[in-house]
Amino acid sequence: MEVDTFSQGVESEKNPEDGVEESIEPAPVTRILKYNQPEWPYMLLGSLGAAVNGSVNPIYAVLFSQILGTFSIRDLDEQREQINGICVLFIMVAVVSFFSQFLQGYAFAKSGELLTRRLRRLGFEAMLRQEVGWFDNPRNSPGALTTRLATDASMVQGATGSQIGMIINSLTNIGASFIIAFYFSWKLTLVVMCFLPLIGLSGVFQAKMLTGFANDDKKAMEAAGQVSSEAMANIRTIAGLAKERKFVDLYEQQLEAPYRAAKKKANVYGICFAFAQCVIFMAYAASFRYGGYLVNYEGLHYMVVFRVISAIVISGTALGKASSFTPDYAKAKTAAAQLFQLLDRVSRISMSQTEGERWDKFRGEVEFIDCKFTYPTRPDVQVLNGLSVSVKPGQTLAFVGSSGCGKSTSVQLLERFYDPDQGRVLIDRRPSGRVNVPFLRAQIGIVSQEPVLFDCSIAENIQYGDNTRTVSMQEVVEAAKKAYLHDFVMTLPDKYETQVGAQGSQLSRGQKQRIAIARAIVRNPKILLLDEATSALDTESEKTVQAALDEARQGRTCIVIAHRLSTIQTADIIAVMSQGAVIEKGTHDELMAKRAAYYKLVTTGAPIS
Repeated sequence: MEVDTFSQGVESEKNPEDGVEESIEPAPVTRILKYNQPEWPYMLLGSLGAAVNGSVNPIYAVLFSQILGTFSIRDLDEQREQINGICVLFIMVAVVSFFSQFLQGYAFAKSGELLTRRLRRLGFEAMLRQEVGWFDNPRNSPGALTTRLATDASMVQGATGSQIGMIINSLTNIGASFIIAFYFSWKLTLVVMCFLPLIGLSGVFQAKMLTGFANDDKKAMEAAGQVSSEAMANIRTIAGLAKERKFVDLYEQQLEAPYRAAKKKANVYGICFAFAQCVIFMAYAASFRYGGYLVNYEGLHYMVVFRVISAIVISGTALGKASSFTPDYAKAKTAAAQLFQLLDRVSRISMSQTEGERWDKFRGEVEFIDCKFTYPTRPDVQVLNGLSVSVKPGQTLAFVGSSGCGKSTSVQLLERFYDPDQGRVLIDRRPSGRVNVPFLRAQIGIVSQEPVLFDCSIAENIQYGDNTRTVSMQEVVEAAKKAYLHDFVMTLPDKYETQVGAQGSQLSRGQKQRIAIARAIVRNPKILLLDEATSALDTESEKTVQAALDEARQGRTCIVIAHRLSTIQTADIIAVMSQGAVIEKGTHDELMAKRAAYYKLVTTGAPIS
């Protein structure tokens, strides 16, 4: 069943391109910061605010101990005067804290959001420049990529943005606390310091453990996102088959892995946090015990004991607060690694605007020479096995044959969605591998069996045919007339501004097909590809669409993949394919006279063996 096959694809962790399981090392923080470089003024201001803010708590420790010291003053007027003075200082600290907190929060939040936007744009660009074969990998399905784009870029903020502010805040806090503590009592400070490495070890262990969990989390959530995306994209089919429950169960099944990982993560986080808190209270016990000794035997003022302990404990709290961000930090490095892997990947078929040959007089001559090909995800299935056929400029070549014989694959080689494993495809007698890909595809228009429309107006869908220039409304109308679409459009209330809905859901298949033809006409291609363009239409729609296709292919090289043989009898060359190769070719009359495979196909409709 399709659902079961899909779920197996989701659960697969193998990379079909190299046949090994994918393993990603966490990204270095230096590279993450490199992408945040344009925001350095914000980060500089935020760092200043964080440094000032980090000094506030140690100052609080000093003022707090000073308040405690006033309780030993017997003169009430003097005591009140000192308390009032300290309270004024507290208010001043509060004002400074307000502005420094605001500066830290605003600057780092803005720099983090700008980084997220930049990474999303770069990630989307990187996805679009990959070759089509990359998307055949189940790990690169639309659902997985959408989830990755939405979550990875925002997760990276866990290693930059506010996280940097927290680190600077904590370092300043710890530094100022130690300066105060050592200044007033180095002996007591050294005793309390013995416990800080234990808190640090807890944070390091937590980071090490949670990094692995973060990678597992990402894979599991991508799989769940793939299921939900597939379900939403095919909701009509699911509803028609009454398979809602099946997909809910499948989605829940994919959520089981994140749940198990979260339980393990909770155990690690809970143990580490509990250990850190335990160490802090043990530090309290030891420091107060030794502080009492210093008060009794070395004449240390009790106010100094409270000052030192408060300062060191505050620094320990800062260290604990910094380690509490360890889960986000681990996720950020893993998410960044996956994004950088995408950004670094070089497409096997370059989409560069500058690489490859271009020429002015593109004629549209196409020749396949002994092409052999297997899809990257199915290397054991030979799809093309020595395809050889050619078509002159302005001629029509029709591929016919049984399903799975390689007809559509040949068209994809021409468009350079893939390159042949062996053999060559010549465009105007030039190897396709040497031709500039954007230039080549600009010369090709395609009308497929299931036309893809965008969620915008009819006019905009037609204008998408040529994005190298601004397509005027007059050109849109002319193309619509040639595609036998104009009369239908004029019956609509909003005419050419009518919204077609997601994937053209508001239109019939015949209407969508004619929009696709108009889009191809606006492109004014030298080569027109018709991939079973009328096979799924009813008789009335087929007549209209076929008339539009006949109009569109005038003066162009046309390659037709035919399902209904009646539509290709006027083709200049009919190539009969079987098992990835052309077994006979010629005009309709020539092939009928041979009384071989084509004759059998026309007269009986029996599959070609």
